[in-house]
Amino acid sequence: MEENTPKEPEQPEKESLLDKAKKLADKADDFIDEKVDKLKQTKAFEKVSEAYEKAEDFVEDKVEEIKSGEAKEKLKAFADKAEDKAEETVSKAKKFGKNLAEKAADKLEDIAEDIRRKTKKEEEPENPEA
Repeated sequence: MEENTPKEPEQPEKESLLDKAKKLADKADDFIDEKVDKLKQTKAFEKVSEAYEKAEDFVEDKVEEIKSGEAKEKLKAFADKAEDKAEETVSKAKKFGKNLAEKAADKLEDIAEDIRRKTKKEEEPENPEA
């Protein structure tokens, strides 16, 4: 014999807070993936990616130069050029300073000569007794 007990109507289980959070996280993840895909299709992203790759290649090349010793040679050549340029500049500065000193000395001699002439005229009597 069967027991005829009234069954309780099945109520859908209440969604737990954890399940709700999981669904929300999945939706957020889908949303982010969609936006990232859209971003990857833009020209700006393409340009940034190319620039990043170029920068990465540049850095790798410089690291290789350092490892192989090329950088040391380049730096030595640069230092030699800088030294030559510095010597040339110092030489020009010395020459310029010498010319400037000569011009200043000439000008000072002219001024001294003018002062001598003026003082000599003042020493001469205005009414010579003859």
